[in-house]
Amino acid sequence: MLQPVSETALVDIPDAGPSHAPIYSTPAGFDLADNNAFTSGQPFDYYKRLREEAPAAWTPVPLAAGYWAISRYDDVKRIELDPETFSSQRGGINMATAERGSGHERLAGAALNTLISLDRPYHVPLRMQHRAFFTPDYIAELRKKVEVKVDELLDDMERKGPVVDMVKNFSEQLPLFTLCEMLGVDEKDRPKIVRWMHYLELASHMITEQAQGRKISYVFLAKFLWNVRQMFKYGERVLQDRRANPRSDLLTAIAQAEIDGEPLSQEFLDGAWLLIIFAGNDTTRNSLSGTMRLLTEFPEQKQKLLDDPSKIKQMVPEAIRMVSPVIFMRRTLLADTEIAGQKMSEGEKVIMYYGSANRDSSIFENPDQFDIERKNAGDHLSFGAGPHVCLGQRVANMQLEVAYEKILSRFPNIKFTGNWSQAPNNFVNAISKLEVDLGT
Repeated sequence: MLQPVSETALVDIPDAGPSHAPIYSTPAGFDLADNNAFTSGQPFDYYKRLREEAPAAWTPVPLAAGYWAISRYDDVKRIELDPETFSSQRGGINMATAERGSGHERLAGAALNTLISLDRPYHVPLRMQHRAFFTPDYIAELRKKVEVKVDELLDDMERKGPVVDMVKNFSEQLPLFTLCEMLGVDEKDRPKIVRWMHYLELASHMITEQAQGRKISYVFLAKFLWNVRQMFKYGERVLQDRRANPRSDLLTAIAQAEIDGEPLSQEFLDGAWLLIIFAGNDTTRNSLSGTMRLLTEFPEQKQKLLDDPSKIKQMVPEAIRMVSPVIFMRRTLLADTEIAGQKMSEGEKVIMYYGSANRDSSIFENPDQFDIERKNAGDHLSFGAGPHVCLGQRVANMQLEVAYEKILSRFPNIKFTGNWSQAPNNFVNAISKLEVDLGT
């Protein structure tokens, strides 16, 4: 039986450096390992410097092993397509893997024991057991429910307007609804998932602050720990119920999934529950919010959509390219290799920066321009590539299409006011507030 990844993953050696001397000098001016650095958004100018000056840049991490930051499109795609060399399972997908027993055990374990942290031969068979909920026919039926929900959310925004927080009133509500419809979560339990998601977004920052000896508010820590416990307790209860009382929903598919003919252990159930809450909610939420900002900053593109709403479907991949809702993914080397001329050794970490790859001018002409008619926008890497390409990408695309068809039809003068905030998170583009004026 497959051991939990949390028991076999390569643990970081604090302050470990590279085996081979870096051939590039990492540009100064931004710390990719610092969660707080991302509260002003993704550093697209810095990414450009990395692509031009240090496409494989050694990056130290406080109290953990450093890593190679990979910024060019072709190199990121190569890593995604070569799981035999670049492993998800050897060290997980997060920037660092702490020694077991270092705190927050269940959360840290669940972050490793997920579908996206598995390699062959385990990853694909497990992924296939969930595919029924991501087919075009299923999504077409789901779309009908999403359309009704979007209308309800826009009604509520209009009542509260004309100036409202889009994140609170729309962007976090729509993905939550869609996910819960797929999972089969009871209506009364859905607000809990929003709350848990907010705490999960802050988890990496809080754990890093603790590890570096910085003081954490006792009240916040108590709330965080209580919410994490409640999240896992709820997930354990509903998944065990689905094993005993199966329904036609995604929770049942997760609960009844198998690895090597055996039901998932509690460790992998925890991981599946954590992944679906975070990945199913967070990335779409931030894409919805980020798209509104783009339409305000590029008004001529918005006007094209108002003139011809049929272009919204074409706009969606370009918006996701520009927003890049997932900042990075990690792989761990299973063999010595070379990227951009830089030698790297087995056991070292490489981190792929999707926001950088998505603005690589060798692939995307005028990459910082939001162009809803861009011919190759669908080549973006926001959903990854290869065996680990995002299973829910069609669901995410559908939600953005429906949302902006209805938003622009109903509020053609809507715009971002400039008032926004972003959570301290270097893993996802965590837009926590985005104020809009409905223009009514």
